[in-house]
Amino acid sequence: MIVSLTIIRYRKLFVPFALLAMAVHRLPMRMQKGCTFWQLLGTGKKGTFALRPDWQQWGLLAVWDNREDFDHFYRRSFITRWWSGFGVEKWTILCEPLQSHGKWDSKEPFGNPNVVNYQGPVAILTRATIRPNRLKNFWANVDEVSELMRNSSGYITSLGIGERPLYRQATFSIWNSLDDVKAFAYRSKEHSQVIKKTRDEGWYSEELFARFKPIASMGTLNNADPLKGLIEI
Repeated sequence: MIVSLTIIRYRKLFVPFALLAMAVHRLPMRMQKGCTFWQLLGTGKKGTFALRPDWQQWGLLAVWDNREDFDHFYRRSFITRWWSGFGVEKWTILCEPLQSHGKWDSKEPFGNPNVVNYQGPVAILTRATIRPNRLKNFWANVDEVSELMRNSSGYITSLGIGERPLYRQATFSIWNSLDDVKAFAYRSKEHSQVIKKTRDEGWYSEELFARFKPIASMGTLNNADPLKGLIEI
């Protein structure tokens, strides 16, 4: 299994085509050979959960049976030709799942891997559907946690991605190591308190947490490859 996340930045003039792609790209993704799960995504402006969307930047997360299926899509598909025609920047990260807990649209898209003792750079996906009566609680805590994450040791970069504004949100972040992730998630008093609130107050109707091993990085994000020098391409 290979997981891909592509972030495409559209030229400002072509933002209407970015919006159109959210409808037009559904059919070719449904027909794509070897793709078992996919989500067309918007992105936020702050690199994490965000109320303000970035109208120029969009994404596609997909799960593939193998690298060959992804490569065929990446080189020959209608969607990648669309990106080349209307986009100004593109970045793709390929990953192998290490661990995954929870569901996305009632599915377990990354299976149930349980790889332990992994050493090296790691990508983290946290995704949730927020209950309507807990939206205020959720958004009141976002900025503090986001700032804490960006200032944490071992943090490389992050992206706020989501299927729906406001209530179906995810963060994809990249770190130097699992130890750095654990230090941020569990040893930080502020973040630990927020995690406790999500459980005690039942913020989410559905959630998923997954860890990945980055295996390839192609293109640039904000004019740089976030994983340059950290993995063998």
